[in-house]
Amino acid sequence: MIPEGSTSKRFVCPQCRSIINLGEEGVAKSASPGEEKAVRPTEVPADEEPPKFRIRLAEEPVQEPGPARGEPPVPEGETQKVKARRSPAAPAGAPAEQTGALAAPAKPDAARPPEVDDKDMEAVQQLAQSYGVVRRELAKVIVGQNKVVEELLVAMFCQGHCLLVGVPGLAKTLLIRTLAEILSLSFKRIQFTPDLMPSDITGTEIIQEDPITRDRKFKFLRGPIFANIVLADEINRTPPKTQAALLEAMQEHRVTVGDQSYTLEEPFFVLATQNPIEQEGTYPLPEAQLDRFMFMVLVDYPTRDEELDIMKSTTTLYKATLQKVLGAKEIIELQRIVRKVPVADHIYEFAADLARSTRPKAEDALPFVKDYVSWGAGPRAAQYLILGSKARAILSGRYYVASEDVEAVAHPVLRHRVLTNYNAESEGITSDMIIDQLVQTVKKRQSSKLF
Repeated sequence: MIPEGSTSKRFVCPQCRSIINLGEEGVAKSASPGEEKAVRPTEVPADEEPPKFRIRLAEEPVQEPGPARGEPPVPEGETQKVKARRSPAAPAGAPAEQTGALAAPAKPDAARPPEVDDKDMEAVQQLAQSYGVVRRELAKVIVGQNKVVEELLVAMFCQGHCLLVGVPGLAKTLLIRTLAEILSLSFKRIQFTPDLMPSDITGTEIIQEDPITRDRKFKFLRGPIFANIVLADEINRTPPKTQAALLEAMQEHRVTVGDQSYTLEEPFFVLATQNPIEQEGTYPLPEAQLDRFMFMVLVDYPTRDEELDIMKSTTTLYKATLQKVLGAKEIIELQRIVRKVPVADHIYEFAADLARSTRPKAEDALPFVKDYVSWGAGPRAAQYLILGSKARAILSGRYYVASEDVEAVAHPVLRHRVLTNYNAESEGITSDMIIDQLVQTVKKRQSSKLF
């Protein structure tokens, strides 16, 4: 009860030491309307000031609470129990650092990975299963070439383009056409020749006359570039003027004819082939256009057993019946999920160091890079290393990126971006040899930083 004759309206609770403001009737209002709770306050002496509260700064040391008024000194080792008893209960789901004194708010992490929901995890598992089905369906037509198939699918799910390099007769065209049929995507093939014009690729405008009004107007006829998968067969056999017609389509996914721009249907992939052994009458791709391709895929000869299987399956009346696995909508959704895969900081550093180590004019360039490389990879290579690693991780059924994923995509990403000089050509050193050495060197450097 409130002592008679007392005029003070403020009292201190003997348990929690908090200040209680009382109304004229000497009762404290509860949270629920209509309910009142009687309290037994302790009057604050006139000569004592009420306790002062302030927010502790993050850099100040935390002081252990002393004994409350009227309590005996706390023995050593029991401080944590008293502190836990006096601290307010944390809300459900709040981190432990939020309880007790308030600290300075933490800065938001700009590189924080997007949240992963259950639908994305289900899509990852479905993609891993679909990848196995695609491999099984392709095996009905294509014998071997497992690494080539993996790199093609990784580039597709990253919205990238591929340049396939191999001698004639290795089923490059058959592989791309079969892949388009399995994925339910539209497919167009362009045979590049020296007399091919840019309008033969993008399309052209013709004059059309209305049979009723006799009015004439221009009508745009779409070229073969308007397809989901475009096969640019022997792309190095056409002049640079025609090769440049693909640049805007590959980068912007649109085509400009005259003063009109036409958006290409998604998903859109350019898969070009190139013959490495016959250079007469060809036009080497400029470095600007080579950089537009995410991967340069090497299509090698089959093994002896695979060649026997090829002869047995292609010299009979056998015709494979292919099952359609994915569609355009599913591929677009999977492209979105690839972007959401989280990547650790040391993976970003590994990819950045690997791309930067290819530049011979850098201050910390390796000696063999200065000796054998004329030009190194640009920032687009580091971007493709991360995107390719994300897609490869998802194809493996994982929602995280490992350093092995970066190593697996290093060769197709860097092979056409590391340009060797005359010294390397005279000694028989290729870009792949330099990439192998760079991967091992950068791995050792990063291991020394981590450990």
